[in-house]
Parts: sequence; C-alpha cells; structure tokens
Amino acid sequence: MAGQANETKTAFEAMGGHDTIRRVVNRFYDLMDSEPAYAELRAMHAPDLAPMRESLASFLAGWSGGPRDWFEQNPGKCMMSAHGGFAISQKTAAQWAEAMQRAIADCGPESRELGDALAKILSQLAMGMARD
Repeated sequence: MAGQANETKTAFEAMGGHDTIRRVVNRFYDLMDSEPAYAELRAMHAPDLAPMRESLASFLAGWSGGPRDWFEQNPGKCMMSAHGGFAISQKTAAQWAEAMQRAIADCGPESRELGDALAKILSQLAMGMARD
C-alpha cells in the first residue's frame, strides 16, 4: 500500500545489530579461551584475543548486511583468504563451529529461528575451511 514504509530488515538489523554481534563474539572468544574442549583451536590464536574480537565482530556486521567496515579495511579478502595461512583441521573447524553455536545460543538474537539459521551457516563456513 502507498505510504507504508518498507519493513524489510537486513539480518544485521534482525539480529539486534552491533550489540548482539559483540555479545556473541565476546562469548565465543570467552568460551574458546576458557574451555578445555577448545584448547587446540585456542592454540591457533595469539595470546591477546582483543584484535580478533574486534575483527570478527566487524566481519559479521558487514557479512550480515550492516556496516561494511571490515570489507573496506580488507579489500579483496574473505574469511577463506584471511585464514589461508592456518592449518585448519576438521577437528579445529568443529571446535570453532561448536563454540560459535554455544555463543549464539547463550546470547544471540531473540529469535531462536534466526539464531539457529545463523549458527548453521557459520558452522558450514567453518567446516568449509578444513584442509584435511
């Protein structure tokens, strides 16, 4: 109808924007840093996780339809190329996927359906990075 605003939201908006993404990313790295089940994954990262927290949050914002700062700061890169120098195994990819699924379940979007869809897509992305 004429006069109605377009109510189509990006995934970024539907998830709750930067606040939700930062909560998920912080929970993800907290789990990775503290849970023995993710020790092999943690060992692949630098001692200071602060830069990674910022980078992943920025990537997820742009990837989900929000501000594209990460992509502007990393022209021509994607997650696959950004991780090209790492020996990612099925095991470490599965650890990443599980930690992210837990982080989304713990503090992701209000919509469980949206959270489940996000976890599934990110898990597939992680598993696609395995090189064994």
